[in-house]
Amino acid sequence: MLPAEIEKRSFEIIAEEAGNHGFTQEQWAVVARMIHTSADFEYIDTVSIHPEAIEAGLNAIRSGKSIFTDTRMALSGIRKRDLVRFGCQVSCFIDDPEVAARAERENTTRAHVAVDVAAEKMEGGICVIGNAPTALLRLLELIKEKKAAPALVVGLPVGFVNAAESKAALVESGWPHISNVGRKGGSNLAAAVVNALIIRACQE
Repeated sequence: MLPAEIEKRSFEIIAEEAGNHGFTQEQWAVVARMIHTSADFEYIDTVSIHPEAIEAGLNAIRSGKSIFTDTRMALSGIRKRDLVRFGCQVSCFIDDPEVAARAERENTTRAHVAVDVAAEKMEGGICVIGNAPTALLRLLELIKEKKAAPALVVGLPVGFVNAAESKAALVESGWPHISNVGRKGGSNLAAAVVNALIIRACQE
């Protein structure tokens, strides 16, 4: 089978096994791609999609707003070629030497500092966090202080320390988000969510 045929059949299997999931067509496009990436149907029950999230993400892409990620892996997984038509730039500051130096001076994580660097540039854009809970917690602090205003937060950090807690804080904040409950997540999953939005934007 050719790659396109494999992908098509994969989504057919996902739809068959998911059954009556209760999501809107736009929401299901996101959740199905999360399942496709992870082979984990648990996301049907644990995903959290803010009512304004899909439209906020699509508007950001259509308007050529910036997308920021907390890892190079998430950046690599996003369909950047499809974003060219919209003029969107995808950035990750985790490897910036200044970020590393500041993190060492302030005795904090590079992910924390990278969010600070991105904050002033992310207004109306999409912030994609698939690895570091510290990045998501810092972003929520900046949003509360009105120092950051992304249109959408894709918050899917993975792990055992503050991953579930940071995502719970995101959901409780009421900010437009796509996230999930629990420890699961990851940069590949976060990129898949953005890709679902990019595909939708291209179709429209």
